[in-house]
Amino acid sequence: MAQFKLVVSDPSTGKSEAHEVKDAGAQLLLGHKIGDVVDVSTIGLAGKVEITGGSDRAGFPMRSDVLGGGKNYVLLTSGVGYKATEEGAKRRKLVRGNMINEEIFQVNAKRVAQEPSKD
Repeated sequence: MAQFKLVVSDPSTGKSEAHEVKDAGAQLLLGHKIGDVVDVSTIGLAGKVEITGGSDRAGFPMRSDVLGGGKNYVLLTSGVGYKATEEGAKRRKLVRGNMINEEIFQVNAKRVAQEPSKD
C-alpha cells in the first residue's frame, strides 16, 4: 500500500505541518498532479490543499513540466532540481514527473483559501 509524508504549509501564517498518510488516505492522492486542488477532509485535515511538489525516497524532486510519474533525464537551466553556478549553464539531471504514484515519499502542498459562502 502507498504511504506518504504530506507536508501542508499555510501561506497566511507561514507555518508548515507534516502528516503521515497511509492506506485509504494515500489512495486519495494517487494519480493527482502538481497544481491539482484536493479536498483532504477525508484524511482528517480541514479544507482543501493545492499540491505544489514532492520527492521520492531517493530524494529526486518532482517537476511540474515533466509528464507522468517516472524518472526522466531533463536538460535544465534553472528551477526545481538544479541551481546553476554560472550564467547560461545547462545540465542534464534526473527528476521525477508531475504525477503522484507509489514511489513518491513526500508530497508538498499549501492550503487554499476558502471562498466565503453566499447565504
